[in-house]
Amino acid sequence: MSKSQRQETLRNIVAAKRIERQDELVRLLRRNGFNVTQASISRDLDELGIVKAGGKYVLPGIDAKQSKLGLRRVDLAGENLLVVRCSPGFASAVASMIDALNDRSVVGTIAGDDTVFVAVNDRTAQKSALAAISTLMES
Repeated sequence: MSKSQRQETLRNIVAAKRIERQDELVRLLRRNGFNVTQASISRDLDELGIVKAGGKYVLPGIDAKQSKLGLRRVDLAGENLLVVRCSPGFASAVASMIDALNDRSVVGTIAGDDTVFVAVNDRTAQKSALAAISTLMES
């Protein structure tokens, strides 16, 4: 089976199940007929932008029902930006909390009324910032 089929199956598994370890992904993909190793899974996760947040793997663009902080959704935009959606009037507070994380992956934030732009240096920093922001969503 092709790499694109494997990656599509990987996306579907992460979307449907709570996956906490890469060995679980290896087992599930093998069950679906893919001959994979932990190393190939690790590369696929990186290419797909799938990160570990809150103890489980999540697809890019974390969607929260609604956190206590008014956070609703985080989307990736290009390689240097995350867009955080929140309840009206919460963006300034959310930007301040993101800044207070002191996460080196975050270059800075700009807040509107219900949206925060989070600037980062590169794709690696973007993934790190996504994981850090997802911890706020679980609060």
